[in-house]
Amino acid sequence: MATSSSDQVPAAARKLEGKVAVITGGASGIGACTARLFVQHGARVVVADIQDDLGARLCAELGADAASYVHCDVTSEPDVAAAVDHAVSRFGALDIMFNNAGIGGAACHSIRDSTKEDFERVLSVNLVGPFLGTKHAARVMVGRGGGCIVATSSVSSAVAGAASHAYTCAKRALVGLTENAAAELGRHGIRVNCVSPAAAVTPLATGYVGLEGDAFEEAMEAVANLKGVRLKVPDIANAVLFLASDDARYISGHNLLIDGGFSVVNPSFGIFKD
Repeated sequence: MATSSSDQVPAAARKLEGKVAVITGGASGIGACTARLFVQHGARVVVADIQDDLGARLCAELGADAASYVHCDVTSEPDVAAAVDHAVSRFGALDIMFNNAGIGGAACHSIRDSTKEDFERVLSVNLVGPFLGTKHAARVMVGRGGGCIVATSSVSSAVAGAASHAYTCAKRALVGLTENAAAELGRHGIRVNCVSPAAAVTPLATGYVGLEGDAFEEAMEAVANLKGVRLKVPDIANAVLFLASDDARYISGHNLLIDGGFSVVNPSFGIFKD
């Protein structure tokens, strides 16, 4: 029998006690790490993904009382609507929607060689997916008088030249969606934010770059602004936890950059170099 991960955090310290969350792309990477962290903090989670085996194993690890898996292709509106409805039917509510599912697309850095098919596919998952998640979360949350929606954007939302054209366009547009949804939904007590991390060791990032583990982290550290610390997936999950919790109860319409200052530095000037 699985033991609830919430046992690892004292009851008084749990930030999401009694909350219900849907996490798209929740079977691996940032999503899986966040699912574990949410459960540790007292939430019940619906893991929504297309990776059925990974999702089922994660929910078995977390325990049936704390987690439930649902197959969800975020480009399919019926799938997204069903994931939201599953949270309500299984756990009785929806308090937190984490629109996390995403793809890197083709590792093509030339607009001349980029294909329309790949561009549309990346936007479909990385932008239309969060749009559908936000739409259907709002459908439930408006009637409940509040809630929290968080999306995974990227450092590419704030700086050019870090990813493909398709990925950059999707993540920048996602910030616009976040801000516009926050403007509309604030009157219903719904907060809408996004996190924009630099690259960490996840299946998406390592697959795109073509490096794994330490080799990937060393490559990222070489171009990082903040030295002596490497971005880890739990750093991103903790930022999502913060935005989803009452610690951020008056934060909405915000793009939280988790990039060690990378996006504010123009390395071509180099005035602070020794």
